[in-house]
Parts: sequence; structure tokens; C-alpha cells
Amino acid sequence: MKHKILLAEDDADLGPVLKQYLELSDFEVDLVPHPQKILDHLETVSQYHLVILDVMMPEVDGFELSKQIRKKSPVPFLFLTAKGQSIDRILGLKLGAEDYITKPCEPEELILRIHNILKRQQPTETESISIGLYRFVPSQLSLTFENENFTLTEKESELLLLLSKNNHQIVNRKEILETLWGENDYFLGRSLDVFMTRLRKYLKHDNRIKFESVRGIGFRVEIPKI
Repeated sequence: MKHKILLAEDDADLGPVLKQYLELSDFEVDLVPHPQKILDHLETVSQYHLVILDVMMPEVDGFELSKQIRKKSPVPFLFLTAKGQSIDRILGLKLGAEDYITKPCEPEELILRIHNILKRQQPTETESISIGLYRFVPSQLSLTFENENFTLTEKESELLLLLSKNNHQIVNRKEILETLWGENDYFLGRSLDVFMTRLRKYLKHDNRIKFESVRGIGFRVEIPKI
């Protein structure tokens, strides 16, 4: 599965070059030059693994934009900017940035820093995730409710992880199929429906967890906070 990056860069020359380099490094990239459209993308596209923000953008600077992003999504972000003074670096990190990189930057260094961020986002071998009253360990394909343990298939685990990362958001059916199976196919779509039914059965012990099928679009899961 390719990692998906939202690239917020308004420079008409640099943006496409960065996008191409990231794609050559096996990332899927959406280049969005306008701040409001960046926020719209976070609402309409189900999952980004990382947002790369310029600071000097029109109308809303990257610092302010990062605050708005954090209100909408837990997606990690880094700053890639020409503003290299210490006060700017400190502010960027205080706002929650995973990294602060100044331009010009060696492309290879940028890729390495991105990989380091993405590694930190991955659950460790024993790390568990709360799914309502359940404990979910993706790396072990394990879902536990009280003393009852369910061993998931790899695809069930990947699907539950994808939905949980997008809690309260609609995840597009096409994107699920392409993320889990690599293609959007009618028969795979039928398989997806079967997997959704299985997840509902696994999670039936916590009636606060809601699965919603959004007709013609995809699925949404509502997982309560403990």
C-alpha cells in the first residue's frame, strides 16, 4: 500500500517538481496550492498519512493552517519552508509538527525524514488500539473483548485499521478496494461487503460502535471514546 501525502505548496514551479519526486519515491501525492482547498481535501479524502506544509501561503499562512488542520484531523504534518529562523522553527514544533525542514533541501533528505515520520506512526509489535471497549493489535491480527479473543484475517485487520483511523469520516468504497486489494473491481466489492459484515459481528458486544453504509459512496464507523 502506498502512503498518501497531501502537499500544500503554492509555488507553481516547485510544487510539481516536489510532487514528481515524491511519486518517484513511491508515494501517492495530491498537490493542493490553496489553503481552503487543503482543508476541503482533508474532509473529502478519507486518509492521508502525512501533510507537507509551506509556511508562506496566500491568505492563510502555514502556521495558522496547521491549527485548522489539527481541529479536523489527527494526520501528522511537517513544515517545508524558506522561513528558517529559530523563532519560526520553535513555533512550528510547538504547533505539533513532526519535523521542520528549511528550503532549499536535498530531496533525499526530505524522503528520509518522511520515512522516519511514517515509521513513528506505525503501531509497534505489541501496541494496541482502543476500539470502543475492544483492544485491537493490528500487527498480531488480534481483537479482544474482555476475556474473549478474536483472530482476524489480514484483510479484516487492514480494513478495521483503515476505518478506525478515519473515525467519524466517510471512507470511499473505491479507495478501500484500491488500498486493500490494489484495484476497484465488482467482485472485490462484494468481498468488501462480506468483510464489513464480519467486522460488525466481531464488534457487536459494544453497541455504541456504529457502522454506516453510505449509499453510492462508502462506509463510516463511529467509535466512541473511552
